[in-house]
Amino acid sequence: MPRTPSSPAYRVATVNGNGTADLVIVANRLPVDRVTEADGTPGWRKSPGGLVTALEPVMRSNDGAWIGWPGSTDEEMEPFVDEGLSLIPMTLSPAEIEEHYEGFSNGTLWPLYHDVVAKPAFHREWWDSYVTVNERFAAKAAQVAAKGATVWVQDYQMQLVPAMLRELRPDLRIGFFLHIPFPPAELFQQLPWRRQILEGLLGADIVGFQLAGGAANFVRLVRQRVGHKTHRDTIYLPDGRTVRAAAFPISIDFTEFEELARSESVSQRAKQIREALGDPETVLLGIDRLDYTKGITPRIRAYSELVRDGHFDVEDTVFIQVATPSRERVDQYRALRDDIDRLVGRINGDLGKIGRPAISYMHSSYPRHEMAALYRAADMMVVTPYRDGMNLVAKEYVACRYENDGALVLSEFAGAAEELRQAWQVNPYDINGMKATILDAARAEPKEVTRRMRAMRKQVRENDVSQWAIRFLDALASVPHDHGKTVRPARPR
Repeated sequence: MPRTPSSPAYRVATVNGNGTADLVIVANRLPVDRVTEADGTPGWRKSPGGLVTALEPVMRSNDGAWIGWPGSTDEEMEPFVDEGLSLIPMTLSPAEIEEHYEGFSNGTLWPLYHDVVAKPAFHREWWDSYVTVNERFAAKAAQVAAKGATVWVQDYQMQLVPAMLRELRPDLRIGFFLHIPFPPAELFQQLPWRRQILEGLLGADIVGFQLAGGAANFVRLVRQRVGHKTHRDTIYLPDGRTVRAAAFPISIDFTEFEELARSESVSQRAKQIREALGDPETVLLGIDRLDYTKGITPRIRAYSELVRDGHFDVEDTVFIQVATPSRERVDQYRALRDDIDRLVGRINGDLGKIGRPAISYMHSSYPRHEMAALYRAADMMVVTPYRDGMNLVAKEYVACRYENDGALVLSEFAGAAEELRQAWQVNPYDINGMKATILDAARAEPKEVTRRMRAMRKQVRENDVSQWAIRFLDALASVPHDHGKTVRPARPR
């Protein structure tokens, strides 16, 4: 049975009488979005995305306090509890959203950390806003955390928080986890504020990455650019403190997805989806955030060429592409949406027939129930990012294939490729190679498909999100610490 990090020794005061908590998550966003209910009253809905999917079970089992931006501007909100999660909203002004979030985080760091798939922009005012917002989040964490508490800082928008928080509260155990790739020195060194970012991360006791290569890149850069002594995964600071950089591949709640996939409602919905598509023999599926790193365009082109060349026929095969809206205020993302809209329209105009489009394209966000039905309806999942920290969609598809069927075509540049080695792996820059691999997967014997899927399901089942949290918190608890409490997740009885 998987271990779960919950026991009286690790129960957290959500926001107790003196306004403190023993476990604090610091992230750019709260795990909920503001919505308007059917009766017109405001409410909250769990946010989409890998970070929320990964951390929700950890928070729920530990009653943690989560600090983040609620998604609105200039609205002061008091801490509140939603579905058992204690949430502490942070205010961002329109200028901070433009400069810290859309600017430095997603216009500078995101493309730089994703192999410069798009050209990063370096603006000093964006950096100034990034510093200001990180300072405010660090100050709030210092206020919320109990003496000796554990603070777990999440992702690239908050890379200065660890050092700022340690300056304010040296008694805390501080962990940091980067959900996206960490680039090699040749790319990271483009950043004008490279040393400040490295020193910000060194405020943590543990700096976690998706892959060992990212941790090695970080250690190498610290040695070269900051000058600290290092040995393997350990960095030695002048004040005697050590920082460990290591890989902690993130995952999903395997049991939840499998149970959802087995439910009668999802099974019926999967049948309805295939019926609505005209009961094709083969359904291929892509689900991505609409982002230039996801490799949506080459995937669609590869499939369209397979149709054009007669390997697939729109009478019995369809490709469903779901592109979840993302950062729609940013010009680059609006342009990407327009490009994909035009590409899909041209392909369907050239190759589709009445009632039989080659590509069934949806630019929309769907709840988890519908996603599970899509995973069940699809004979093949095609995941082809140019670069991805992990890619939880690939793991969700595997979790939903409880009959050990279904083929996974996966980019070798997704972090998940290191774990899901039995997937049909592709280079998304090689469209001819991608076409050949998709055909191999489509023509594979059922016995081969089952062999591969069974092995991948075992990998994801045994390394689910609870294991990810346990491993990280175990590593954080093992760091020598002169202050406060030793926080360890529980072991099974």
